[in-house]
Amino acid sequence: MEQTTQAEHSSNKHEIRNVTIVLTVLTLLELTLGFMMMRMADGSTAKISTKIAIIILMLAKAYYIVAYFMHLKHEIKNLIMTIVVPLTLFIWFIIAFLGDGESYKNLRNTYDAHKKAVSTQKVEIKKETHSEEGAKH
Repeated sequence: MEQTTQAEHSSNKHEIRNVTIVLTVLTLLELTLGFMMMRMADGSTAKISTKIAIIILMLAKAYYIVAYFMHLKHEIKNLIMTIVVPLTLFIWFIIAFLGDGESYKNLRNTYDAHKKAVSTQKVEIKKETHSEEGAKH
């Protein structure tokens, strides 16, 4: 009996060590890509690809954290689905609301004459001379 508990303990210890190594490697990759991305030109294909790679690495880290440290890897399928389905809907809601907000921002000038007038109105920048500043004080 004691041999099986020692074997299970050793197995769990190795599993946690392996997950910790994987999480460390993923974090170091994310940091490296992030520092590389800071030197890239805005809007370039390389920068966009790097952002996508970082998002994929973040999702992999989230999977490992949820699976091992929240103990969902060894749970039954129904319990996992109770967590994954609402999470998926929540992510979908965020994406939908961000898209809707962007659409509103782009279309508001079309339907609101006041916003269109304010946003297209040119503002004259006044330059003060030194003689005017002396007269004010």
